[in-house]
Amino acid sequence: MTHPSVASQAELFDVVVIGGGLNGLTQAIALARHGISVAVIDREDPARVTEAAFDGRVSAIALASQRMLDAIGLWRHVRMAQPMWDIRVSDGDSLLFVHYDHSEIGSAPFGYLVENRVIRQAQQAALADCPNLELIAPMTARSIDYGLSGSGAPAEIELGNGRRLRARLIVGADGRQSAIRRDAGIRTIDWSYRQTGIVCTVQHALPHEGVAQERFLPAGPFAMLPMTDDAAGHHRSSLVWSEPTERAAAIMALDDAGFAAEMRQRFGTGYGDCDVVGPRWSYPFSFMLALKYTAHRMALVGDSAHGIHPIAGQGLNLGLRDIAALTEAVVDARRLGLDIGRSDVLERYERWRRVDNVVLGAVTDGLTRLFSNDIAPLRIARDLGLGMVNRIGPLKKLFMRHAMGDVGRLPRLLKGETLG
Repeated sequence: MTHPSVASQAELFDVVVIGGGLNGLTQAIALARHGISVAVIDREDPARVTEAAFDGRVSAIALASQRMLDAIGLWRHVRMAQPMWDIRVSDGDSLLFVHYDHSEIGSAPFGYLVENRVIRQAQQAALADCPNLELIAPMTARSIDYGLSGSGAPAEIELGNGRRLRARLIVGADGRQSAIRRDAGIRTIDWSYRQTGIVCTVQHALPHEGVAQERFLPAGPFAMLPMTDDAAGHHRSSLVWSEPTERAAAIMALDDAGFAAEMRQRFGTGYGDCDVVGPRWSYPFSFMLALKYTAHRMALVGDSAHGIHPIAGQGLNLGLRDIAALTEAVVDARRLGLDIGRSDVLERYERWRRVDNVVLGAVTDGLTRLFSNDIAPLRIARDLGLGMVNRIGPLKKLFMRHAMGDVGRLPRLLKGETLG
């Protein structure tokens, strides 16, 4: 138990977020924009995370997620966003495919493709709009006392520099290897896909027209994600190229010419002459689902709660839906004069999010196993399935709405509404 004289010296916040990545800092901004005082503890240097070499990935921001980012004042700081007008899914060289055309259900795009670096820059720019939000970085949390000795006692965090903070709620946004989740004793279901995603940027002669393409190859999905043109007007796409882990390591070890040759074999000729520009990255693919999202005065969001295969490009969107639901639960409780860290407030959040996360995790896992092989009967069945989806209008439109994030009981932020 913390001694009263020590506790009195600790600074009080409504919420302390552990982890200042794409999910953590967005969660903090969403809360702060609704009058919640927030501190974010992040081990990374803010200057480093916006460097081009830190993270080469591009994230798909579904339309509903974009509405939320706009509602919390973050989207206006996003300087480079490529609208995703169409989605094309094909199985190798099969003539059967699914083509989602946004115009079949409205005038809005399915969403936007944004470089992770650009999202991080937007987050840091948005901090200036949130005087009740403090980013403490680079810094770690040395210890956390969740106030278990008294139901009304706030949690207390001791930082690596000895500074002490108190909070009614701790949000764990510290990634798949979450120390917050581990220290709370929350178990996970997890496995490796034994696949690695190779990520690089490709410059090509012909425009992509805002079409996101996913081609299923026996080694795994090969996604070509449209990016904004560079400053010189060159057309660009981001590749997420899946290979078995050992094969991916060999490809990453190739020199520039050898790597480009391997890439061109898979990229095809639809965009004309193409070449790799900038560095390459690789990331292992795995599945993880926390068996609980909450504990006493603690809630998990984003990759701390779940991690899925990027086959459908929905990983960040799941985290943003967590953020929208937790923000609504906390803000509603605060307006009722309730303790925002009490169990029934957090249970509302967990009930809201669990089914969506479990279902999408199961779907992406099934798709990964179905398409990452070259077994003839399965190949025939999945090609026929793609052709059927492309022809059955109501089913196709349902899948298109899923891609936009516009299904289920949405939190108000995902509808573009503020919470008051």
